[in-house]
Amino acid sequence: MFSKLAGAVVVSTVGLSAGADAGKNRPVTKVINTIKDMLKQMEKEQEEDESIYEKMACWCENNDKEKTKAIKDAEVRIQHLTTKVSELSSLSAKLNVEIKNTNAEVVKNQEQLAQATEIRRKELAEFNENEKDMLESISAMKAAITVLSKHNTFLQMPAAFLATVKTAMETALRDHDELLKGVLTRTERREALAFISAPGFDSEPTFKQSYAPQSGAIFGILKQMKETFEANLSAAQKDEAAAQKAFDELKAAKEDEIKAGQDQVDTKTDELADTDENLAQSKQDIEDTKNSLSADEEFLMMLKEKCQLSDGEWEQRQKTRSQEMEACSKALAVLSSDEAHDIFTRTFNFMQTAASSTRAEASAELTAAAAKYQNPRLAVLATRVKLDAFTKVKKAIDDMVAALLQEKADEIKKRDYCIEQFHQNKAETERMEAERDDMAAKIENLGLEIESLDQAINGLKSDIAEAKTQMKRASEDREQQNKDFQMTVADQKATVKLIKAALVILQDFYGKKALLQQAGPPPPAGFDKYEKNAQSGGVMGLMQNIIKDAKDMEAQAARDEADAQKAYEEFVVETNAAIDEKNKDIVNKSERKAQAAKDKVKTEGEKENQMMELETLSNTKAELHQQCDFITKNFDLRQSTRDAEVEALRNVKNILSGAK
Repeated sequence: MFSKLAGAVVVSTVGLSAGADAGKNRPVTKVINTIKDMLKQMEKEQEEDESIYEKMACWCENNDKEKTKAIKDAEVRIQHLTTKVSELSSLSAKLNVEIKNTNAEVVKNQEQLAQATEIRRKELAEFNENEKDMLESISAMKAAITVLSKHNTFLQMPAAFLATVKTAMETALRDHDELLKGVLTRTERREALAFISAPGFDSEPTFKQSYAPQSGAIFGILKQMKETFEANLSAAQKDEAAAQKAFDELKAAKEDEIKAGQDQVDTKTDELADTDENLAQSKQDIEDTKNSLSADEEFLMMLKEKCQLSDGEWEQRQKTRSQEMEACSKALAVLSSDEAHDIFTRTFNFMQTAASSTRAEASAELTAAAAKYQNPRLAVLATRVKLDAFTKVKKAIDDMVAALLQEKADEIKKRDYCIEQFHQNKAETERMEAERDDMAAKIENLGLEIESLDQAINGLKSDIAEAKTQMKRASEDREQQNKDFQMTVADQKATVKLIKAALVILQDFYGKKALLQQAGPPPPAGFDKYEKNAQSGGVMGLMQNIIKDAKDMEAQAARDEADAQKAYEEFVVETNAAIDEKNKDIVNKSERKAQAAKDKVKTEGEKENQMMELETLSNTKAELHQQCDFITKNFDLRQSTRDAEVEALRNVKNILSGAK
C-alpha cells in the first residue's frame, strides 16, 4: 500500500505544468490531501464492511437457528410419519382381512338363505300336493256320505251311486293307507275292503250276492275317514303356517344379517380407501420430508462453511485495512513534517528544469508502442507529441484511450452476445432434440399400442367366436338332455302304468280270496289266523316299490331337468353378457386404435416439423460461427493487446505530465 501511495505522490508531483505559478508547497498539499481522502475512503469502507459483516453474521445466526430447528422438526416428523405408516399398514391389512371374512359370512348367509328357500319351496310344493289330495279325498268322502245318507240300504241305491262310493273309499284307502292304519280297526278295514270288492246289488237278491255289508257300518267308516282327513288337513295347514312363519323369520333374520354384513363391508371398504389414501399420503410426506431434510442439512453445511469463511475474511480484511490505515497515517505524518516540506520544495525546483526532456521520452514511448502493437494511430500520436502542445496531445491520448475502451466494451458486448446466442441455440437445439426423441419414442409406443390393440381385438373376436361355439354346443347338449328327460319320463310313466295294471290284477285275486276265507263268524279261539301266500305279498310289495322308485326317478329327472335348464339359461345369460362386454371392449379398443393411429400420424408430422426447425437451428449455429468464431477465439488476445495499448497511452500521458 505504501508503494501505491508513493506512486500517487510521484504522479501528483510530476503532473505539474511548466508554466504553473502556484506556490512551492502546492504538490505536497495535494499529496497530503490525497492521503487524507484515502483515509476517509478506508474509514468509509471499514464502516461498510462492518455493516456487511453484521448482516452476514445476522444471516448466519438466523439461518443456523432456523435450519437446525427445521432439521430437528423434520427428524421428529419422519419418526412420527414412520409410526403412522406402520399403524396405517397394519390397519389396512386388518381391514382387508375383516372385509374378506365379512364377505365370506355374507356369502355363507346367502347360501344358507338360498338353501332354506329351496327347502321351503319343496316343502310348500309337497304341502300343496298333499293338501290337494286331502281336499279331494274329503270332498269324495262328503259326496259318498251324502249319497249313503239318502238311502237306507245298498239294495235301494242305484248302481252308479254305489260305484261312486266304492271308488271314493278305494281311492282313500289306497292313497292314505298309512294315515288310516291307526284310525280304522281291522274289522272296519275288512268291512271296507269287502264293500269295495263286493259285486253290484240287484233289486232282487240272488245267490250271487254272497256278502252284503250294512250301509250303517260303511257310513260310519266314511265319516270316520272324512274326520281323519279333515283333522290331518287342519294339522298339516297349521304345520305349514308354522313352517312358513319360521321360514319368514329365518329369511328376515338372514336378510338382516346379509344387509348388516354388506353395510359393514361398505363401511370398512370406505374406511380401507381412506386408510390406503392416508397411507399413500404419509409415505409421500415421508419422502418429501426426507428430501427437505436432506436439502436443509446440505444448506446448513454450506451455511457453516460460508460463515466460517466470512469470519476469516472479515478478520483478514480488518487486519489488512488496519495495516493500510497505519501506513497511510505514518506517510501523512512524514509528509507533514518540516523536513519533508524542505525536501519537496527542492524536488519541485528540480523537476521544473527537467520538463524539457519530457517530449522526447513520450514520443519514444509512443513510437515503441506503435511498433510493438502494429498500431498506426500510436505512430501518428508519437509525431504529434513532438510537434503539438502537451494539452492537445493529452486530449488526443484521452480520445484514443476512450476509443479503445469503447472498442473493448463493444467487443465484450459482442462476445457476450455471441455466448448468449450460442447458449440459446444449444439450449433450443437440446430441447428440440429431446422433443424429437420424445416424439420418436411416442411414435414407437403408439405403434406398439396399435399392435397390442390389434392383438387384443383379435383375441376378443376369437373369444366371442369361441363363446358362441360353446353356447351352440350347450344348446345342442341341452336339447339332447331334454330329449333324454322326455324319454325317461315316458319310460317311467309307462313302467308305472304297466306295474299298476299287473298289481291291480294281483290285488283283485288275492283280495277276493282272502275275503272269502274270512267270511262268516271268526275262527274259534286258538285257531291260527289265515295268512295269504307269502310270495304274493312279496311280489306285490316289490311291485309297489317299483312304482315308487319309478315315480321317484321321474321326480328326480324333473328336478335334474329343471336344474339343467336353469344352469343352461344362466350360462346363456352370462355368455351373452360376456359377449356384449367383449363387443363393447372391441369398440373401445377400436376407438383407441383409431385415436392412436391418428396421434401417430400427427406426431410423425410434428416430428418432421421438428426436424426442419432443428435444421434451421443448425444453419443459425453455422452463421453464428461465421460471425463470432474470430471474436471468441481471439478475444483474450485482442483484449490484452488493447489493454496494453491503453496502458502505453496512459504511460505516455504520464510522461507528458512529468512522470518518470
